[in-house]
Amino acid sequence: MKFSSFFALPHTQTSPLWRPFFYTAASYNLVIGGAGLANAAAPVNDRIVGLLVACFGIVYALVGRDAARFGPVLWAGIVGKLGIVALLMPSVLAGSAPAGTGIILGGDALFTIGFLVFLLGRRKTRA
Repeated sequence: MKFSSFFALPHTQTSPLWRPFFYTAASYNLVIGGAGLANAAAPVNDRIVGLLVACFGIVYALVGRDAARFGPVLWAGIVGKLGIVALLMPSVLAGSAPAGTGIILGGDALFTIGFLVFLLGRRKTRA
């Protein structure tokens, strides 16, 4: 199997149930990223993170619009969301993370599971 074929999805119809899921993921990222970006009191690095989170929201909206075409970019979302959970979970468990961080990480974990179900389920049906 070619490396590129692992990330490719066929250009076929996707279940209409996925569209609201991806639009919800987009909204989630746009709200959280937008709030971080709009916080003028935050350090610039935190605002940059907010910008990048919001940009992933745009990506998830594109997937919602055409999941068969743009679905492979969800691999970047999976890596990003798992990375954020791994980096911030120790602070949450230690009680030193800002309030609400654990809830946000829980949302990231749930979207990651959904992305994996979508991608791996699509690969399974192609075989």
